[in-house]
Amino acid sequence: MSSRSERRRSGQPLVILALSLIAFVGLFPFLFMLMTSLKTNQQYYDTFWRPTLPLHLENYSAAWQQIQPYFITSLIVAAAAIAGTLLLCTVAAFVFARYEFWGRKVLFAIVALLLMVPGISSLIPLFVLMRDLGILNTRLVLVLPHIAGGAVLGTLLMKTFVEQMPQELFEAARVDGASGPRMFWSIMMPLSLPVVGTISLVTVIGVWNDFFWPLLTIADNNLRTVSAGLQFFQTQNATEYGPLFAGYALASIPLLLLFLFLSKYFLAGLQGGLPGSGR
Repeated sequence: MSSRSERRRSGQPLVILALSLIAFVGLFPFLFMLMTSLKTNQQYYDTFWRPTLPLHLENYSAAWQQIQPYFITSLIVAAAAIAGTLLLCTVAAFVFARYEFWGRKVLFAIVALLLMVPGISSLIPLFVLMRDLGILNTRLVLVLPHIAGGAVLGTLLMKTFVEQMPQELFEAARVDGASGPRMFWSIMMPLSLPVVGTISLVTVIGVWNDFFWPLLTIADNNLRTVSAGLQFFQTQNATEYGPLFAGYALASIPLLLLFLFLSKYFLAGLQGGLPGSGR
């Protein structure tokens, strides 16, 4: 036993070193972004790999003035996409998981098959559809694709989660006279917060990282999202590295805050259990 414990202790420094190296490699781009966002161009060229003084916080105010309309548009699109996705996938999952009807399995299989369709294959048909609907260069053209795509994955996750809920809860509620909408709102939704958090976070990440679709469908500068807007920010400020990297840092703040507050529900939703349930 003593020799085994000694071997474990001797291997701990190597494990710590390896994990520290992995953490440093993962965090280095973010640290480099923060470091560069506080520099002038001269400091950027003179001290590329290390921080320097003085710190130029005015880069953030300059970046905010530039990306503010992009930021607001991304927040509006993300909020609308989350609301629409949750509305569709929660109702669909409840119907698939708790009701028996003709063609249920076939219909759910069709929904599952949609995950196998590459997004690039539907890009041109989707663009033509949005053009024919007359909603190009509007916020609606940014919201609808995220709702349609997010509802597919959300339905699969939510249906699996709802099927794991005890059937006795729904039977007891039905005996007490609860209707389908009442069971949906009072039983399923409160117990489904982990999956709701997971779907919300995935939807926000999709909106925030979407680059090509806003670039293709939006011509009005005030309607561009952060990902597409930063590209124009880079074009207009190609030599101003401080404000440019400050814009990247500001654009990453919402995702960091959301993951900080929703990480518990996100991890629990992926594991298929409730927070604190020990699953």
